[in-house]
Amino acid sequence: MTVIDRPEAPARPPRQSLPGRALAFVRNAWRGLTSMRTALVLLFLLALAAIPGALLPQRELNEQKVNQYIADRPTLGPWMDRFQLFDVFASSWFTAIYVLLFISLVGCILPRTVDHYRALRTPPVRVPRNLKRLPHHYSGAVTGTPEEVIATARGQLRRWRTEVRPGDRDGEVTLSAEKGYTREFGNLVFHLALVGLLMSIAVGKLFGYEGSVIVIANNGPGFCSTSPAAFDSFRTGSANDGTGMTPICVRVKDFHADYLENGQAEMFRSNIAYQAGDDLATGTWRDTEVRVNHPLRVAGDRIYLQGHGYAPTFTVKFPNGETRTETIQWRPDDATTFLSSGVLRIDPPGGLYPTEEERRNNQIAIEGLFAPTANLHGTLLSSSFPEMTDPAVAVDIYRGDTGLDTGRPQSLFALDQELIRQERLTKEARVNLRPGESSTLSNGTVVTFDGAEEFVNLQVSHDPAQQWVLVSAVTMMAGLLVSLLVSRRRIWLRVYPATDEAGTVDQRRVVVEMGGLARSDQAGWGGEFDRLRARLLDEAAPDAPTPSPNVKTTGD
Repeated sequence: MTVIDRPEAPARPPRQSLPGRALAFVRNAWRGLTSMRTALVLLFLLALAAIPGALLPQRELNEQKVNQYIADRPTLGPWMDRFQLFDVFASSWFTAIYVLLFISLVGCILPRTVDHYRALRTPPVRVPRNLKRLPHHYSGAVTGTPEEVIATARGQLRRWRTEVRPGDRDGEVTLSAEKGYTREFGNLVFHLALVGLLMSIAVGKLFGYEGSVIVIANNGPGFCSTSPAAFDSFRTGSANDGTGMTPICVRVKDFHADYLENGQAEMFRSNIAYQAGDDLATGTWRDTEVRVNHPLRVAGDRIYLQGHGYAPTFTVKFPNGETRTETIQWRPDDATTFLSSGVLRIDPPGGLYPTEEERRNNQIAIEGLFAPTANLHGTLLSSSFPEMTDPAVAVDIYRGDTGLDTGRPQSLFALDQELIRQERLTKEARVNLRPGESSTLSNGTVVTFDGAEEFVNLQVSHDPAQQWVLVSAVTMMAGLLVSLLVSRRRIWLRVYPATDEAGTVDQRRVVVEMGGLARSDQAGWGGEFDRLRARLLDEAAPDAPTPSPNVKTTGD
């Protein structure tokens, strides 16, 4: 019987312990996260994730528009809100991409920085064995000794990192030169500046604040930014509670808008007076002009002119002869003609009615449309131009309980329809009025339209890292230019004594082999190599004879 020896199966490696597998998983995950490929993917995802923030209304900018968007889409809108598509830049998924990109960039850059530091301390590499394999090479004979030729070449390469080494032949001397280390340095600067940019933006979002307020022009009441309550809308970063704000007082002196013939606005500008710092104690007002994209910068804050509109003025004369005059902003519904809508609520003067209930039932509400340039189609009012050349209003005048005493928040631009349905507010008149025209109610109250004032929407922004954002952006551009314009290149020279056909060494003639290598020829490296070759050899032997036939000359 034949016995067949079968090879033993290889022993299975011992199974790794649970802590070891967990450590290996963490190590592999970290390597994958900190790879440049992952950083590029995350950068692309960040740009992709920002698209909904540009296309959809955002709650932090216009909550009313977001609510209207959701109301118009009762099925899709709530689901979009659940996925935070109306709060893109504050959403958990956008923040996750942002943080992962930051970690990935740091993990990529730090090892590369260490490697670049080591490369700066490493001498240029030795001369390759066969220089003819390089894309740029030359060989020829010149007069001199190897030491003299190498010394001359080294003198010509002052800005290059050079290293002189003995060669393999007797009397052979080699020179290794390298230039273009700033290419990698520029690349590192670009990525470090990108990290700085991300950090600066994050710091600004954490510790900054931003508030918007509507201010009546033509020396209206103005405002002071001492509290979030002074703003119509206000938001702060996660690490800012709204206290410690920079005190600034602003009063709008006038507003001017330049329009094209089609009604499109060409430029907004406004003359304002402001107080900040010591001016608040001395009562000094300083004049300046703000325009679109030209904010007032003071005390670390920026005051932007964002928009404008109209604030109609009404005077209500009550039966006892007392008057109440109010000017309040109305919302532009048409961005082309500035046809605006709004509401105005006026409380009767104290003592006019014997009881609070009777006073409450005689409040006045005015709701309707304002046209800066009136265009009437019968009794239907519209606007034909955004500039205020022929103002008029079409309003409904109500008398009754306007809800001012309820303490409940109400819309600034519309009446509570529930009050009208409950007949707590009764419509007294529907009229079209031009400046100076009036309407008399059933109880003798006279409502007069006095005209309108312009208002401006000012935004106060505070970003403690704004300067670092600019520095990081400029540094990024500088680093990118350096990495694109500078080419990493290397030159090697091998010089050894020449021999004649009999093999005798010529003490005054040497063979020079020269090779060059660059990562890219886009910077004209071929031409630079030829110029450098001519300069080195001409200076080494300006009266050198033509290379002997047994020496091959090759090049571009």
